[in-house]
Amino acid sequence: MKGTHIQCTIRPWRIEDAAHIAEALNDQGVLDNLRDGLPYPYTPADAREYINAMLSADPDKTFAFAIAVEDRAVGSIGVFRQENIHFRTAELGYYIGRPYWGRGLMTSAVRQTLDYVFQHSDILKVFAEPFARNRASCRVLEKAGFSLEGVLKSHAVKNGEVLDMKLYARLRQERE
Repeated sequence: MKGTHIQCTIRPWRIEDAAHIAEALNDQGVLDNLRDGLPYPYTPADAREYINAMLSADPDKTFAFAIAVEDRAVGSIGVFRQENIHFRTAELGYYIGRPYWGRGLMTSAVRQTLDYVFQHSDILKVFAEPFARNRASCRVLEKAGFSLEGVLKSHAVKNGEVLDMKLYARLRQERE
């Protein structure tokens, strides 16, 4: 499948996406690059709960989309507005199922999502904090026009391992 040219779109979540998302999140390789808090195994019921939460979230604070290939949900992407003095900044998070890794889909989804957020909100800055060891995620952000603002040393503990994270950001005025 690698090397085959496919395209993705971002679209609103649908309840029928639950089984596909459960499939993607039952891969330990995907989970190892995400923050804690997701159940394992991840069931379609867990996915339905997440989808319902995203569909009922405040649309000015949560911009959440399914990443779709031929209308099948293969991943998730969201931008989440911060609070207090940071209310015009937002954090980006995402994942995609392993069969879709290394094909440029996530970079495309990040670009599409940023275009949407900057067109439909007053957010000035979108940031992401991937694990420093996750070179693929760092590369996605770089290809999508994010700048590395710094390395956050010993910033997280995942699976018992102390990890550095990288802080990437993209400003509204840097739109491609």
